[in-house]
Amino acid sequence: MSTRIVLNTVSYHGHGAIGNIVPELRNRGFRKAFVTSDADLLKFGVTKKVTDLLDEANFEYSVYSDIKPNPTIENVQNGVEAFKAAEADCIIAIGGGSSMDTAKAIGVIINNPEFADVRSLEGVAPTKKHAVFTIAVPTTAGTAAEVTINYVITDVEKKRKFVCVDTNDIPEIAVVDPDMMSTMPKGLTAATGMDALTHAIEGYITKGHNTISDMFHLEAIRLIAKNLRAAVMNDPDGREGMALGQYIAGMGFSNVGLGIVHSMAHGLSALYDTPHGVACAILLPVGLEYNKPVSFRRYRAIGRAMEVPGIDSMDDEAAADAAISAVRQLSHDVGIPADLKGILKEEDVRFLSESAFADACCPGNPRDTSVEEIVALYKSQM
Repeated sequence: MSTRIVLNTVSYHGHGAIGNIVPELRNRGFRKAFVTSDADLLKFGVTKKVTDLLDEANFEYSVYSDIKPNPTIENVQNGVEAFKAAEADCIIAIGGGSSMDTAKAIGVIINNPEFADVRSLEGVAPTKKHAVFTIAVPTTAGTAAEVTINYVITDVEKKRKFVCVDTNDIPEIAVVDPDMMSTMPKGLTAATGMDALTHAIEGYITKGHNTISDMFHLEAIRLIAKNLRAAVMNDPDGREGMALGQYIAGMGFSNVGLGIVHSMAHGLSALYDTPHGVACAILLPVGLEYNKPVSFRRYRAIGRAMEVPGIDSMDDEAAADAAISAVRQLSHDVGIPADLKGILKEEDVRFLSESAFADACCPGNPRDTSVEEIVALYKSQM
């Protein structure tokens, strides 16, 4: 059986990495950039760190910021029209998953206009052409959208999120500069960091895992466990470690898929606007407990990467429990709620469970599930 690995053509890492954006665009002959970034990043001057470089180089650009935290079909469609009106020939996506996911959808539709309804991109869409040339610049250490072949859009009318998986959407260039993440508030740092940990752990135990993805995921778990607490306190070394860790997690899960934690988290964000990272962090221990009967032998390596004391001397069951405890402790230490009390409503559980079961991430879960079992998992957190 063959293994497919899809990564960026080029990626830059470390302090000052954004200095490579203009030279890359110039060297490739582009003339005008379509900058996607959300309103808060514009307001707080984060986007300006990149647009200042464009201004200094007299490189033309247009900014699009009609992007919600959970980007909608309308955000994408408005962005497509804005791209056409700007007469741009490349995209610079600046932000977290919202800005980058919006940019991916816009870029795909511009070059594949038959998917302009957006909904037809759900799942593995048969697009023919690669998206508009894109440089992705993350401002959060979590989603790894800059290196994945996935993006998530919210269907407001149907009150659900849908996942799109397409090798044609991956940005050609990723610029992972921890300086772009330095203004993230504590809560956002914690939530996006736990999202990254969920990527790494779910990717490590998913049905599709392989030797190459295991290598990425275990190193990502190690980096995130080591650096997230410091990053929340805005320590520069912690920020740099998280920037790298979340990217490496993306290198893995993008190629092997995720599982039930993400399928359940997507519905919470779509219905209640719960921050995706918070939903993942609350549900990660739940998913680990649920998957323990079929995956517990993999948990020792997770605990070892998280530097759980004495884990190599434990039996398999004790090691699995210790790894799950370490995940819970990290989540607690960075201020994530312990359960879904105050978020989840009883009357929505059935709808959320059906949506989670139908989600594109669910088939990758190591343990086969059902709507009824998902109902029980949600209710266990109320």
